[in-house]
Amino acid sequence: MTQDVRSAVYDLGRAFEAFKEANDQRLREIERRGSADPLTEMKVNRLNGDVSRAIDAADAAKRRVEQIETALCRSPAQSGGDEWGEADLFMRERKGRIDHDLGIDGYRQYKSALRSYLRKNNAGGGVDEIKALSAGSDPDGGYTVTPDLSGRIAQLVRETSPMRQVASVITIGTDALEGIHDLNEATSGWVGESEARPETSAPKIGEYRIPVHEQYAEPRATQKLLDDSLFNVEEWLAAKIAERLARMENESFVTGNGVKKPRGFLTYAAGTPAAGGFSVIEQVLSGGSGAFADENPGDALISLVYALKSAYREKAVFMMKRSTLAEVRKLKDGNDNYIWQPDFQMKQGGTLLGFNVVEAEDMPDIAAGSLSIAFGDFGAGYQIVDRQGIRILRDSFTAKPYVKFYTTKRVGGDVVNFEALKLMKFAAS
Repeated sequence: MTQDVRSAVYDLGRAFEAFKEANDQRLREIERRGSADPLTEMKVNRLNGDVSRAIDAADAAKRRVEQIETALCRSPAQSGGDEWGEADLFMRERKGRIDHDLGIDGYRQYKSALRSYLRKNNAGGGVDEIKALSAGSDPDGGYTVTPDLSGRIAQLVRETSPMRQVASVITIGTDALEGIHDLNEATSGWVGESEARPETSAPKIGEYRIPVHEQYAEPRATQKLLDDSLFNVEEWLAAKIAERLARMENESFVTGNGVKKPRGFLTYAAGTPAAGGFSVIEQVLSGGSGAFADENPGDALISLVYALKSAYREKAVFMMKRSTLAEVRKLKDGNDNYIWQPDFQMKQGGTLLGFNVVEAEDMPDIAAGSLSIAFGDFGAGYQIVDRQGIRILRDSFTAKPYVKFYTTKRVGGDVVNFEALKLMKFAAS
C-alpha cells in the first residue's frame, strides 16, 4: 500500500510538469500572437484535468492507508466482533460513548436492541429489548442512534464537509449560540505628572446570535432487504445520512440565506468592517469582468492575501471550486513562477501562494461579478453550531414496502468575525 502512495505522488509530479510545459507554450503563443492556438488550449485543459485526477488518486491512496491503519488498531468489537478490548472499552467510556451505568452487558443489550429496532422495529422483541433501547433515548423524546453510530455519522459529515474542516464548530444544548463582537479598542493617551486625566471612550460591543435549524434525511430500504440481507445496517445508514447532511450543510454554510437554514458567508454586503458597520466582508477585484486581468493576473490574488490582517494569515486558506482552481493553476507571478503548487503531502487542493487550497463545489463558477474565491481564517471567521444529538425514527407504515429512517439533526452557522474573511469579485471595477 505504501508503494501505491509513492506511485500516486510520482504520477502527480509528472502530471504537473507536463501541464506546466504545455501552459508555458500557451503563454508564449499569447505573448507572441495575442491568442493561443486552440489545439494548445485543448492540450492545457486536458493536462489540467490530469493534474486533478492525479490529486484525487493520491488522496484516495492516502485514505486507503489511513483506513487500514485504523482497522489494525480496532478491537474485535469495533470491527463487528463480540469481545471488547479493555483499552478500547476504557477509551469509549472516557469519550462518553458508553453509559457507565449500563456496563459491558448493558451496552451489548443496547447495541443488539438497536439492530433489532433498525431491522424489525423491535415490536415483538419483548420488554428487555425495549428497555435496552430506551437507555439511549433522548430525554426530549424520540429514539437516538447508539453512541457508536451517532459518532460515526458525525465523523463522516466532518470528513466530507469542507467548511467543517476549516471553520470553528461547537456543540450546544440550547436553541442558539449567543456572543459579542468587540468592535474596537478603548482609547488612551499620554499625560504629564500633574496634568488632568480626561475621560476616554470605552470600546463598542455588538451582539450576535446563531440559531440552530433542523435538517433531516430519510433513507429507505425494503423490509425484505433488512430481514434477509447480511449487510451492516448501521454502516449503510450512517453513510446515507452523512452524505445527505453534508450536501445540505456545505451549500448553506456558503450560500444559505439564514431562513430556516444557516447563513452563508457569500451573502453579506461588500465593505470594510468597522465599528459603525461590522457585518460586511471586504471584496477584492480580480481586474477583469468574469476573468483575471490580462496583465499580471496573479497580482489580484496577492492583493487578496494582503488585504487580510497578518494576525489571520497564519491559519488562512483559499476556498474555491475545482473549475476555478483549474484556471488558477495557469497563473504565474512576475518572476515566471507558477503561484499554485501541488502538495506532495497529499492535501487535496495543493497550495496557492504558500497557503492551502480547500475545494468547495458550492462556491460559484467564475462569471461576471461572481464571488468565486474566498480567503481567510475560517476558524476565526465562521462559526458552526451543532445542537447535541442525532435522532432516528423508524417508519415502516407510510411507504410500504419500504422502511423509512427519518433522521433529524439541528445545526446553525454564521460569520462571527468579518475581518477574518476576504472575497475576490470577478469584476474590473
